[in-house]
Amino acid sequence: MEEMDRYMKAQAPTALRPLLGQTVLAVEDSRFACEAIRLVCLRSGARIRRADSLSAARRHLSVYRPTVVIVDIGLPDGSGAELIEEVARAVPRVPVLLATSGDDSLADAACAAGADAFLAKPVASIAAFQSAVLAHLPPEAQPHGPRAVNDDAVTADTIAYYDDLDHALDALSTGEGSYVGQFLTGVARQVGDGELEGLAHRLCQAPDSAEIAGRMERLLSERMGARLAV
Repeated sequence: MEEMDRYMKAQAPTALRPLLGQTVLAVEDSRFACEAIRLVCLRSGARIRRADSLSAARRHLSVYRPTVVIVDIGLPDGSGAELIEEVARAVPRVPVLLATSGDDSLADAACAAGADAFLAKPVASIAAFQSAVLAHLPPEAQPHGPRAVNDDAVTADTIAYYDDLDHALDALSTGEGSYVGQFLTGVARQVGDGELEGLAHRLCQAPDSAEIAGRMERLLSERMGARLAV
């Protein structure tokens, strides 16, 4: 374990930073979504690491022992539900295991796989994030005394958003329609793009449709063009 991890675990949580001492592993392929999680962790006192795939998460978990694991259901090399089952069965088990997705209908399946709770995207509310984690931490890891509720919302850097669009275009060019649909549903919700979310949902329903894939490619190119115009 790194010296920083030992240092973090030795810190006592406070009312203002209730997750001080916790280390979060975010298994998330979206840089934009992960940036939002990083910001809520920072505001809460937690340290964060990121894995962008199942394979990367498994490598990480073979070396490090986080106290909180957040798993996106749609990952490029498989379903996050597989990893949730593995982490839930591991001994010792991580104290907090959360699932997240832009598709709320996956909540029941995620919890059935072993997740303690489901975080619907976008993950932006500091209060909601803290509550989800604190609800499953053991008493000795909880802050003492009353805790002020932080109603602030975080806003992720738009550079990460455009990186996600570029990633989706690459995946779309290799015929990964189903994955792109899931991926962009979460991204669209994070940024509040109803048009993108609607088309992503259609791509999830018809991942082999050349017509929908073409429309998605054009829409993503338009969104990328807006960045260049700025």
